[in-house]
Amino acid sequence: MVETPLKPAAALLKYVPDVFSYRRRKTRVVMVGGVGVGGENPVRLQSMTTTDTADVEATFRQSVRMIEAGCEIVRITAPTVEDARAIGKVKERLVKAGFDQPLVADIHFNPAAAAEAAEFCEKVRINPGNFVDTKRFAAKEYTDAAYAAEIERIEERFTPLVSKLKRLKRACRIGANHGSLSDRIMNRYGDSALGMVESALEFARIAEKNDYRDLVFSMKASNPKVMIAAYRLLAARMRELGMDYPLHLGVTEAGDGEDGRIKSAIGMGSLLEDGLGDTVRVSLTEDPEFEIPVCRALVKPFNGRAGEPPREEAKKPKHHCADFYAYRRRASDQFSVGPISVGGPHAVRAFLRAAPSVTAERLLAGYEAQLKKAQGADPEVVEFAVADEASLSRFRSVREALRAQTSRLAFSARVEGPLGLALEAAKTADLVCWAEPSDREYAVFLDALKSRGLSNLVEAGDAGAAVKYEASSRYKEVHTLVSLRGGDASKLLQEYRLLAACGASSPVLIRAPRQATPEEQVLRSATLVGGLLCDGVGDAVLVDADLPFERGLELLYNILQGAGARITKTEFVSCPSCGRTLFDLQTTTERIKRRTGHLKGVKIAIMGCIVNGPGEMADADFGYVGGAPGLINLYVGKECVRKGVPMDDGDDALVELIKKHGRWVEPA
Repeated sequence: MVETPLKPAAALLKYVPDVFSYRRRKTRVVMVGGVGVGGENPVRLQSMTTTDTADVEATFRQSVRMIEAGCEIVRITAPTVEDARAIGKVKERLVKAGFDQPLVADIHFNPAAAAEAAEFCEKVRINPGNFVDTKRFAAKEYTDAAYAAEIERIEERFTPLVSKLKRLKRACRIGANHGSLSDRIMNRYGDSALGMVESALEFARIAEKNDYRDLVFSMKASNPKVMIAAYRLLAARMRELGMDYPLHLGVTEAGDGEDGRIKSAIGMGSLLEDGLGDTVRVSLTEDPEFEIPVCRALVKPFNGRAGEPPREEAKKPKHHCADFYAYRRRASDQFSVGPISVGGPHAVRAFLRAAPSVTAERLLAGYEAQLKKAQGADPEVVEFAVADEASLSRFRSVREALRAQTSRLAFSARVEGPLGLALEAAKTADLVCWAEPSDREYAVFLDALKSRGLSNLVEAGDAGAAVKYEASSRYKEVHTLVSLRGGDASKLLQEYRLLAACGASSPVLIRAPRQATPEEQVLRSATLVGGLLCDGVGDAVLVDADLPFERGLELLYNILQGAGARITKTEFVSCPSCGRTLFDLQTTTERIKRRTGHLKGVKIAIMGCIVNGPGEMADADFGYVGGAPGLINLYVGKECVRKGVPMDDGDDALVELIKKHGRWVEPA
């Protein structure tokens, strides 16, 4: 996203009452069949079939698997009128089998298919970027009169559907996609979050003009930063316009495996923490029934979560921790921790917890293994817990054994014990954290750090305490990182925002707390760490869980990459598949990953069709897109450079294209 100047406080806080405390956004209730969306209802779980809609039996069977997994609203694509009629047959099968979950027809390009689907589906999703408009990446200037004429044309085409939905008591989702903004919108608003919002609001005004308000909105993008900004801006614009429509959350083309889950958690979790979101869909390149458990785990902390009053200390922040509508990294001090530069413009650093029994050999082997997978990386920080003489002795022995690695690793000691233990740890460490000491002893501790040229890691249970310790450290002229630990884990994201806003300019270490299950560890860590990084807050990150060294580093690198903070491997953007897809996305994605997964810093998009493909590839380096049955098109950025490549030759053609543009390296 383009960096922009920070906005005044009043502008920053419009999309929610207070960014420093949780409160769910109040919306009207929109009924989708018998399922209420918004209001006091729980956040609803959705997914979408990947079968050919015309294959009624296959679509029915997959819908049943989704429902049995917990899917509350089932979406099915309808590219043609015939497909819309096929959804009616699927509906008949489901009702006969005893299922009453509502169906949603997914429409692109075809108003006639939308009108037909309204006969059978409880909700119709339209894309304002292509329901009437086109996208050819054409440069055209619109006068105000010409633009108004286009809106009249849209109203003429959209109003009949609105009238039918109103008469049949059907709901409608107006779903803007970053990848399919129309040329008209692009030429007035650019390829931006604002363009997504205004595209949707044009259709909302037409609906309201016809006294139709059973609307749900979505602002999807494959880039979590764009998606987060668009939803926030939409919420702010709705607030200005007196609109209270529910929001459907999703990071589109998230991919598969852990990367897809992390991207989804960063985008959707951040917004749920804002109090935004009434129904969710996780778009994974996997069978749709596997999306539902991820949805359920993501929304679990927010269903039934009580709202909080505004924070008094947030009324007069020293500075703003983020521009919540456009990414800009928070300005912070920069200094050295051993061989590492922290803060300022430097890369966000990974802190790794050393297991109590770790040996130097095991630590180094795990570090080397992950660096090999990451195609090399900058030095990182290893944190050792020091609670007694025995753990201090282990820390010293590991540090001494790794003396030759001091250009590649920094060593931090987190001390829980008396002042004497903290002073002894300072003789070995590059960075020392002494957990919440008394004021008098803290001054002695800081003097010792200053005399040795060491850095201090402040750690406290809440932002207020962290700011107090930070102030003492800065008074003593000791370089300081600040972090939070303990307290109410459900409030950590807001507490870190408050720390960044009300504290000084010390770098921030985001410490993700331990979770009950491996899946929750991935999703909660990605929500907290990734969400704050997308807000521009965070100079170092740590997952506070008992993970093997290489696993902890892998998880942090995956979150950093998902948030766009550090790139350590190839990045893949792949859609979740649907009835429009022209090849098997799962096997194709796996195959291309095997061929190109070693290309650090290269972004490759794998799209099943052209609906969102070229647009979602706006910031990808190379694209592999279904063009026709058995044929694919290859892109460089937005430009299609080869059409009609046979699928059997597609992988080799993609590799040759990457080589032609000088981005290929041979795998190690």
